[in-house]
Amino acid sequence: MSANRRILFDRLEALGIAQITIEHAPMFTVEQSREFRGQIPGAHTKNLFLIEKEGRMVLVVAKEDTRVDLKALASRLGHGRYSFGKASLLLTVLGVEAGSVTPFALINDGARDVTVVIDKSLMDFAEVNCHPLDNTATTRLKTADFMRFIRACGHEPMILPLA
Repeated sequence: MSANRRILFDRLEALGIAQITIEHAPMFTVEQSREFRGQIPGAHTKNLFLIEKEGRMVLVVAKEDTRVDLKALASRLGHGRYSFGKASLLLTVLGVEAGSVTPFALINDGARDVTVVIDKSLMDFAEVNCHPLDNTATTRLKTADFMRFIRACGHEPMILPLA
């Protein structure tokens, strides 16, 4: 069974991670969420769930305006060509619907099947914003706590310059 927002927030609390969550209408794209930039401080992310021909899955967490060159990233990681993971695979592996991809979904990757790549530019911000398992809210936490959460989920993220 996939974690829901309550389970996520309980996990953050157990880890001693403070967060602030703001409810809003569903946001499916970075463009739709730009209206909140003046209201919600910190780095805003875009998240890409990718799969390559051998079945290796990658979650890319990038600053919202970073242009991610998928071909260059695949080459850098020694992978084949990436495509976006199908909604059914996303739901099975990370327990979230399409449009709600988030690093918080790593709480559902108990098998540690997903490689996590973090945009190095996010490390320049004190706080990071992500959806809390659905796209009807935005959760802000300290960048150091964001990284601690990912590691607590059993993943050692690769921090790479993606721009």
